[in-house]
Amino acid sequence: MPVAVAAPLISSVQKLVLYETRARYFLVGSNPAETKYRVLKIDRTEPRDLVVIDDKHVYTQQEVRELLGRLDLGNRTKMGQKGSSGLSRAVSAFGIVGFVRFLEGYYIVLITKRRKMADIGGHAIYKIEDTNMIYIPNDSVRVSHPDEARYLRIFQNVDLSSNFYFSYSYDLSHSLQYNLTVLRMPLETLKTETTQTRQESFDIFEDEGLSAQGGSGVFGICSKPYEKYVWNAKLLEAVRTAIHRDWLLYIIHGFCGQSKLLIYGRPIYVTLIARRSSKFAGTRFLKRGANCEGDVANEVETEQILYDASVMSFSAGSYSSYVQVRGSVPLYWSQDISTMMPKPPITLDQADPYAHVAALHFDQMLQRFGSPIIILNLVKEREKRKHERILSEELVAAVTYLNQFLPPEHAIIYIPWDMAKYTKSKLCNVLDRLNVIAESVVKKTGFFVNRPDSYCSILRPDEKWNELGGSVASTGRLQTGVLRTNCVDCLDRTNTAQFMVGKCALAYQLYSLGLIDKPNLQFDTDAVRLFEELYEDHGDTLSLQYGGSQLVHRVKTYRKIAPWTQHSKDIMQTLSRYYSNAFSDADRQDSINLFLGVFKPAEGKPHLWELPTDFYLHHKNTLSLSQTRQSYTYWWTTGVLKHLPLPFDEVTCAENRRKLTVKKLHKYEEEIDIHNEFFRPYELSSFDETFCLAMTNSTRDFMPKNVGIDPSPFTVRKPDETGKSVLGNKNNREETVLQRKTAASAPPPPSEEAVSSSSEDDSGTDKEDEGAVSQRSTPVKVTDAGDNTKITENVVQSTKDVYGVNLSDIPSEDDLAIYARFVQLGQSQHKQDKGSQQFCSKHTLDKVINLIPISSFSQDNIYEVQPPRADRKSIEIFHAHIQAGRGNMQLLGRDDFLMYREYIRNRYM
Repeated sequence: MPVAVAAPLISSVQKLVLYETRARYFLVGSNPAETKYRVLKIDRTEPRDLVVIDDKHVYTQQEVRELLGRLDLGNRTKMGQKGSSGLSRAVSAFGIVGFVRFLEGYYIVLITKRRKMADIGGHAIYKIEDTNMIYIPNDSVRVSHPDEARYLRIFQNVDLSSNFYFSYSYDLSHSLQYNLTVLRMPLETLKTETTQTRQESFDIFEDEGLSAQGGSGVFGICSKPYEKYVWNAKLLEAVRTAIHRDWLLYIIHGFCGQSKLLIYGRPIYVTLIARRSSKFAGTRFLKRGANCEGDVANEVETEQILYDASVMSFSAGSYSSYVQVRGSVPLYWSQDISTMMPKPPITLDQADPYAHVAALHFDQMLQRFGSPIIILNLVKEREKRKHERILSEELVAAVTYLNQFLPPEHAIIYIPWDMAKYTKSKLCNVLDRLNVIAESVVKKTGFFVNRPDSYCSILRPDEKWNELGGSVASTGRLQTGVLRTNCVDCLDRTNTAQFMVGKCALAYQLYSLGLIDKPNLQFDTDAVRLFEELYEDHGDTLSLQYGGSQLVHRVKTYRKIAPWTQHSKDIMQTLSRYYSNAFSDADRQDSINLFLGVFKPAEGKPHLWELPTDFYLHHKNTLSLSQTRQSYTYWWTTGVLKHLPLPFDEVTCAENRRKLTVKKLHKYEEEIDIHNEFFRPYELSSFDETFCLAMTNSTRDFMPKNVGIDPSPFTVRKPDETGKSVLGNKNNREETVLQRKTAASAPPPPSEEAVSSSSEDDSGTDKEDEGAVSQRSTPVKVTDAGDNTKITENVVQSTKDVYGVNLSDIPSEDDLAIYARFVQLGQSQHKQDKGSQQFCSKHTLDKVINLIPISSFSQDNIYEVQPPRADRKSIEIFHAHIQAGRGNMQLLGRDDFLMYREYIRNRYM
């Protein structure tokens, strides 16, 4: 079945301006080129209700100016009065977070500052930097309430400028595998969807020349977001059906980081995206286990995306991703923090003999990820007093019960491993054991890549590659199943285990793109150090959100190479986490409940701060009985088992097609033109905006600065031999300066002036500590000739250390003869002047060697270059250009006509 040409739909509302009158708010949104506009009208005369009107008409710039002019004129107190404007500009923004109401009227929350954090195939991902919350009703109709200000403070305790992300063209709530799988839907399916969802606004060029036979039509696709990871779903609920989808901006909470891995100049972007679940969300001791709907606490989906940044296209580029999940143990359990103990006792709140809540949780995972579901349980197995082992015993019983009803090939895989016990043992290496587990996990689940296997895997076959699982097709590979890692808190141990699995998957991803010869990565390489730094930032961010402090135990801790100062930092992080859990978590939990709409203030109901617990808010079955009862044996959703191991959400079926919005567009339409979205040729851009994404670079930040170092990011370095440590340590820095100087100069040692001048040529970090002199550089100041000999012996390294090869003392006679001829050629070339050139034309120099050019040019050297011959097509284009200048125009082709018509429509209509 033929695959359609499809592209993600790009939101046409990326710049917003809020205009204000006494009776209305007018929100004007435009695309980046400011050629298409939409207008929202918000009523300010309603004290409690939200009235938003969207005419769903696309305006031009001229039409919007005329509309605003008429509004300004019509809202003045006196006709023709210019002193008091009837329409005032309130605020500029980049998107709508949503609308919220407490006890008075509605507020609108707008994004006023953003920062670009990552780029995936030209699709920008932004972080919210600042927001503005504006009260909608005017003062004349406002009905005051004494508790409104307190609810407003609680709502604003959720810091929207801290790790909230959005994108105008890329669905962050779904994985890369889902987003690209949707774009590869069969042609007939998209044709059916297009007939059902016609364009909302009238277009004079609609469907003209866009037939499937013409080949110029492109399907624009927008999928329904996965609401589990959307944090403003409740804030947009009141207007979702009333306004155009371009106004709806879905935000996620978690982490987003991107680094550049340079492989001999080839840019490979490594991106890490963590999506925190908005269901059963909260803080460490206040949210444990799962709720009645199968949503667990601290559930985070982490996706690592790898792609070649030299090709910016989802259809032509090379993209790969791997997804894993962390989350609390899916049982009814909690910890009582009223005792003020560092480790409160674990309590099982409800008996669940038929694993009802675990069944709901794993049913969600089967729908989203397919099979197999692999559980890596890192809690303690042996304890003097039963504490964490309570969870392990119950989880084993739940998995055993659920597996007896699943087919054996799709059974849930349970891997228990007491990580704390292995850490204390001196005979066991924790990361080696984790690496074995990671290899087995990645082999079972596979990973996603959007292109078929490279030819290099056929030329250099690898045993591990042939054993890789997942779904293999002609268009690439799909990840089927997922690893679910948990400890008690899902913070320190979980992050290290996820790093090891991600490191193993990264090796397979690099191998699938033909960048390494074997799917294996070693520690202390630039690539792994870059990846480890990403994962530490990822772990610190998630730990702050859930636990109140950064990571206590890091990868270096488990490698047992952490510096002695790390122990004091660990103690401080432990104290910070304990303080946050004891004193500030309750307020943070109230803010999250109010922001996510779990609690809705209302007259006659207890206030949020009056509730003794929020248990009834998160467990719906305590307030009303469910009308449908789930089967104890067939615990999965209907249709899921039929498509395994593929995830049900990615299967082409009627239920999934209803989640898509499909439009038939021209290939030059702005809504699908990612080239215009990324480069923005119609927009006056600045350097600050163009180069705002300053990502970590493997060559600049991790590769050693020594001369003769292998530039490959897959070469194992010494533990202290990185770009950061060399530039950060004065002793290492000055040693590097001396190495550079001695490698490029003769045996006599450099003087003090030479060392200082070479320091100035290094990076700006060297200049900061230029006045400081370490013990290593003090011998350079000695000027005695006898001491100089000793200095040379100490400072000058062997050629093997500097260049990586041994140079022989005496060259061979053949090498000397070649070198002499080369010197003679150079002398003869440089001595040529006008007179000598005339002499050379008459007299042949016997001593000059005639060299044969090996380039594509017939004759070239450093003084003269002969341009290559133009091909026939280029000559025809040039002649057509000359004829056009003389007034002889040629007939336009079909593509030229369509491009001109698109330009006219964007510019004048």
